[in-house]
Amino acid sequence: MRLALIGTCLLFAIFSMSASAAGQGRSNPGYEVYAISYGIFPGYAISNLVAGADKDRKVDLQMMIWLIKGPGGRNILVDTGCYHDKFVKELGIKSYVKPSEAIAKLGLKPEDISDVIVTHMHWDHADGMDLFPNAKIWIQKDEFAYYTGAAWQPGGKAGGIDQDDVLTLVKLNMAHKVNLVDGDNREIIDGITVYTGGRHTFASQFVGVRTAGGTAVIASDNMYLYENLQKHLPIAQTFDADSNLKAQDRMKKIASTLDLIVPGHDPAVFIKFPKPGNGVARIL
Repeated sequence: MRLALIGTCLLFAIFSMSASAAGQGRSNPGYEVYAISYGIFPGYAISNLVAGADKDRKVDLQMMIWLIKGPGGRNILVDTGCYHDKFVKELGIKSYVKPSEAIAKLGLKPEDISDVIVTHMHWDHADGMDLFPNAKIWIQKDEFAYYTGAAWQPGGKAGGIDQDDVLTLVKLNMAHKVNLVDGDNREIIDGITVYTGGRHTFASQFVGVRTAGGTAVIASDNMYLYENLQKHLPIAQTFDADSNLKAQDRMKKIASTLDLIVPGHDPAVFIKFPKPGNGVARIL
């Protein structure tokens, strides 16, 4: 009887140690999450953002990137904005700050960025991939494959994708700087998980960030505006509207609160999170 009791106690101790180790594996890294403005696209039609919206409604579209500032000098940028004249000048982006310079507001230089997560290949999110010389690039394998191949074949869809950006991505891959993420729900860095299903582009991804203050979701263009979430309306530009709505519903389950789901282009982000200011919003 005593031997059985001792055995039971040992098993309990081992289980407790295993559970503790698992808990440590899910520790909350010391991340800070920021949205950074790099410009404004004035007078943009909301009907291009929210399915079924009144075509007369306009918004001064917020152009932004996101910084996940971590311990040990790990600085992860989600998307890179744009910097070539064919976008900035020809499209009339106002209050423009080159993304590699906008991060200086948080005390960083381009060389300080260790990782770049590209949520999708549209020009306003991927054009600046080559601005951060030390960064590893993380992009969905299927996104990479589609836009370096089938998108340019008969029947392919390459709207919003710049050919020069695709060539830049290929060159970065040849330089061994690109990590191809194979599918959904992948923890690519401790505390940072990417998810697919938003279908803004062929295989767009969004990002979950686990911090001591809760889990934030950087939706990027898988959810353009808070309005998409509030009215349960898909984005207007998507490969699959039903899939996009399911992705938004999933974001609600991943994020600790609804306020921690950050849309891709809503100027209200900088109203909801006014500090520290000067084009920077601390989310967590």
